[in-house]
Amino acid sequence: MAPHSATASDGPYAIEFRDVRFAIAGHELISGLNLAVRRGETLVLLGRSGSGKTTTLKLINRLLEASAGEVSVEGRSTAAWDPIRLRRSIGYVIQEVGLFPHFTVERNIALVPAIEGWPRAQVRERVETLLRLVGLERSLGRRYPAELSGGQRQRVGVARALAADPPILLMDEPFGALDPITRAELQREFRELQARIGKTVVFVTHDLTEALFLASRIGLFEGGRLTGVYTPQEFHQSDDPDCAAYRNAFRAAAIQP
Repeated sequence: MAPHSATASDGPYAIEFRDVRFAIAGHELISGLNLAVRRGETLVLLGRSGSGKTTTLKLINRLLEASAGEVSVEGRSTAAWDPIRLRRSIGYVIQEVGLFPHFTVERNIALVPAIEGWPRAQVRERVETLLRLVGLERSLGRRYPAELSGGQRQRVGVARALAADPPILLMDEPFGALDPITRAELQREFRELQARIGKTVVFVTHDLTEALFLASRIGLFEGGRLTGVYTPQEFHQSDDPDCAAYRNAFRAAAIQP
């Protein structure tokens, strides 16, 4: 396949996968992946554990390298990007948050802007803006991660991912370790936040309820393959066997005592 020559401003897609395959020691984890992520949408990758969701996410920021095919970010093959520059241009939020325990909240959020050489006053202003944006009091900026609740740490993780104002945000089951009430609060807050900031978001989950609530579109994975891409309404109505199996499993779980 000929290299894609688009630039960041000439097409509707922020991320594209073309005939992507990923294997480790001959074991194929991703096969025949063709997928385009639209600018400003929240694309949720849904599937059971081991279906290829997180592997797909890590191919975007080159934490993993495709065995075949091409992954493009902002119209440019990831193989042509400097990997450090690529990762600094993409926000990344994971379930374990990954905050530095010996850094204050302020310093955690300011990490990438400081590395990028932003002026101190600009960094300070950005930290204050982000704390407000994710619903945290300014006074929490002086605390350390161990002094925060799980929900507060996850909000700091989102703020840190947004610190350098990246156009793309990758989120790998970011709310999965939280209690149900806090998880529902953060899902609602994130949907409201995304409506304001309009980032391109790729969000991994195995939770159908979360996918239907947050997604612009849902990419369903099964056994290392993308079986379909649907709007939430289309997923509800689809007679595809994989969609039906997922819906039925969640209905059964919901009625268990």
